[in-house]
Amino acid sequence: MTQMTESSTRAAAKVKVSRAPSKGWPKWVLGLIGIVVFLGFWELMPILGVVQAKYLPPASEVIAALIADLGFTAFWVAVGDTLLAWAIGLVIAVVAALILGLVIGMSPFLRRFSNSSIEFLRPIPSVALIPLAVLLFGIKIESSLLLIVYACFWQVLIQVLYGVADVDNVAMQTAKSYGFSYVQRVRDVVFPTMLPYLMTGIRLAASVALILAITAELLIGSPGLGREIALAQSGGAISGMYALILATGFLGVAINSVTRIVEKRVLSWHPSVRGEATV
Repeated sequence: MTQMTESSTRAAAKVKVSRAPSKGWPKWVLGLIGIVVFLGFWELMPILGVVQAKYLPPASEVIAALIADLGFTAFWVAVGDTLLAWAIGLVIAVVAALILGLVIGMSPFLRRFSNSSIEFLRPIPSVALIPLAVLLFGIKIESSLLLIVYACFWQVLIQVLYGVADVDNVAMQTAKSYGFSYVQRVRDVVFPTMLPYLMTGIRLAASVALILAITAELLIGSPGLGREIALAQSGGAISGMYALILATGFLGVAINSVTRIVEKRVLSWHPSVRGEATV
């Protein structure tokens, strides 16, 4: 009996040790070290002659150019133009995809009827629409919006369709038996199940919208950071070009961080988010 007690005590001790949090560096420290190492390699590559400095200036020179850009009004105007196209395109895509996704997803006939069209249109790259955008709108912001809306629409629509398909059929039939109207079923049964899928689609679409905004500005010449990058490249301001590229990277990180925060706030009731918060 004593031996059994001792063995169980040792097993419990092993479990406690295995469950104890591992002592290591925080994630932000490791991330900071990774950035420093990356910048160190970048700084050394042109100095050591791995690449020519006229093609890839040292990191210190590019960072200095970015800091200088922060003091120019033109830089912030370009950032504002990019964010404006990003926000308008994302909102249009989300609203359209949400409405259409609910209508299609809640009708088995429409889901079967539209499946082949969705699977055909979804893989078409948005950049393939650049000639059409230029013909319709020239180099105005509407050209960027066409590409952004088309790319983001499918990201959100597919997630909404998955979310509606995941609704418990028993709950839906129960709501119908209690006389719930179409709007009530959407609000009280479909929407809570579909919301995590919708937030995932919005988070993915937010990053895609920024990519398409910069791409449209680069290739079409719409106002924004992409056009400033193209102008810096054509003018031979290579350090300024890389500084603007870094700015777009920081903008992408900021957008992704904000969307993740919003997602956690909106889905604070969801088990996956609660579990992530307690870990």
